[in-house]
Amino acid sequence: MDSSYSWLRLFMSVMISIVGSAGMWIVVVVLPSVQSEFGVDRSDASLPFTTVMVGFAIGNLVLGRLVDRFGIVIPMAVAALMLAAGFALTSQASNIWSFAAYQGIFVGIGSAAAFGPLIADISHWFAKRRGIAVAAAASGNYIAGAIWPFLLKDIIAADGWRDAYLIASLASLVIMLPMAFLLRRKVPKQNVDIGETSVQHLSGLKFIQLSPRSLQILLGVAGVGCCVAMSMPQVHIVAYCADLGYGVAAGAGMLSIMLIGGILSRLASGILADYIGGIRTILLGSFLQCLALFLYIPFDGLMSLYVVSLIFGLSQGGLVPGYALVVREYLPAKEAGERVGLVIMLTVVGMALGGWISGWIYDLTGSYQAAFVNGIAWNMLNMLIMAFLLWRTKEPGAVPA
Repeated sequence: MDSSYSWLRLFMSVMISIVGSAGMWIVVVVLPSVQSEFGVDRSDASLPFTTVMVGFAIGNLVLGRLVDRFGIVIPMAVAALMLAAGFALTSQASNIWSFAAYQGIFVGIGSAAAFGPLIADISHWFAKRRGIAVAAAASGNYIAGAIWPFLLKDIIAADGWRDAYLIASLASLVIMLPMAFLLRRKVPKQNVDIGETSVQHLSGLKFIQLSPRSLQILLGVAGVGCCVAMSMPQVHIVAYCADLGYGVAAGAGMLSIMLIGGILSRLASGILADYIGGIRTILLGSFLQCLALFLYIPFDGLMSLYVVSLIFGLSQGGLVPGYALVVREYLPAKEAGERVGLVIMLTVVGMALGGWISGWIYDLTGSYQAAFVNGIAWNMLNMLIMAFLLWRTKEPGAVPA
């Protein structure tokens, strides 16, 4: 654990995640173009993002189980092929329904391998620095969100969204697929065994007065709450800027700034979690995210939206990897892939639900203001659950080992 190879493996995992997460962000940037070409309303145009999130959720659970049984290489290689096929098929979609189906079945499930399963895999290679390692692996998703919209926005403007999907297909084949085989070294069994002994001795959290099932359920509900809130700016910021007259390019720039802030906060949260534990880290991030969502309501000027988007990114980056850390602090290492996959699946359900609900509220009210209020309410649910988990947590020495 924490060896030089562990850090090299972490670097390779981040590179794979950057390519493997492309589909989650391209669909956000092309939303206005797809809506215009297919002649649908905003909620229907948001459907492909929802199907991506549904596929992503299912993929995290299914592929996480496969990683527990067979290691990371085979699931990752299959995912790369699924992504290449999915992007190519999406580029030929003739209506919003086939577009959404290709996104959910191929792109959503394929993208999942580059998140929960990859995080679970890297968690076996670190003990002392597990928090920063998990956060760094999870940051590949946000780095993808900062890079891909920036790289493809001019192509989308000049040549259309279909060419952007063909480029993503090629990247999955020539970059992600070969790199998957660089992770073929198996986790040493003694590392898994060390993880199976109560990780409570490695974290600052000795014991929680909940059954494993209750803890897993509460983490899942909390994940839904925080990600319904998180999805509002991430999914709709480009469309929001287009509605305000600032243009798609401005919205893509805000999304990139938001995700760059998310990368920084994700890494900082990982470092912090190594000292204060996953539950406290999530609670802090949730509180800051809620404050940032409040700022979107009164400020809708161009420069103020750039600033608020940066604040939002800096607030929420550590939330999702924090759930993986809590799982690894309290639950057996041999079940890491499945359990991390399950909680990540439910955070993604929150993203999918929030992306659709925000579009539905927009269609109903003609404004995103009520959608921001909806996000704040879900965020408060998350804060209540995490505060409850912290209250039920006993510090080392509070109960017998």
